Amino acid sequence: MAERALARYRARMLRSSVMVAVSVLVLGAGACSKDEKAAKKAPPAATVTTGTVGSDGVRKIAIEAGKDGYVPDTIPGKPGEKLILSFTRTLEGECLAELKAPDGKLVALPMGTPVDVAVTVPETGEVKFACGMDMYSGKIVAAKS
Repeated sequence: MAERALARYRARMLRSSVMVAVSVLVLGAGACSKDEKAAKKAPPAATVTTGTVGSDGVRKIAIEAGKDGYVPDTIPGKPGEKLILSFTRTLEGECLAELKAPDGKLVALPMGTPVDVAVTVPETGEVKFACGMDMYSGKIVAAKS
């Protein structure tokens, strides 16, 4: 009878060990996929040449308002430079449906429709813009000469 009890004990321990090993493998595989996501490249940063310059000398920069907030979220510019920020919302939800422009005005951002906002780069420092709930933000930064 002791031998049968010992055999059952060993069988339970073996099953437990197998379950632990499988759990470790599954969790380890999940951790690898998270590391791969973390290693995903960030979008390239904006530079003082990002965008297109119109015949009027005003630079137009496309900004996506989506799951990663504003991309790009930092826009460098020459002090006093005139910019047009063209915001396109790609994510449903109330947060990004409105933009607090650098001048403090609220601007509606309809889904999938570009909305242009005129901005002048400050002589020094930065000016900010944000979503209507202040959860996502971005800035226009005066590049050092």
